[in-house]
Amino acid sequence: MSWLAFILVGLIAGWLAGVITRAGGFGCLMDIIIGIIGAIIGSYLFSLIGMAPVSFLGWLGTATVGAVLLLLVLNAIAGRPTRRRR
Repeated sequence: MSWLAFILVGLIAGWLAGVITRAGGFGCLMDIIIGIIGAIIGSYLFSLIGMAPVSFLGWLGTATVGAVLLLLVLNAIAGRPTRRRR
């Protein structure tokens, strides 16, 4: 995957993770960082069960799952519950 695609996946996955966990907006740079760390976490976890992403959507799903897990763990450590919709 090219660097541009890697950054794009990170941006989208970080944004999606923020929406899914209702953690709020982080801005483009933090979304990219969260998404890239999420891609690393997701790739590791999926490799444990014998799965590997092979397409853009596969990488996006893997990165999003990893980023959601990252945000849930960070929120639990910080003691902040995710926001609830009213």
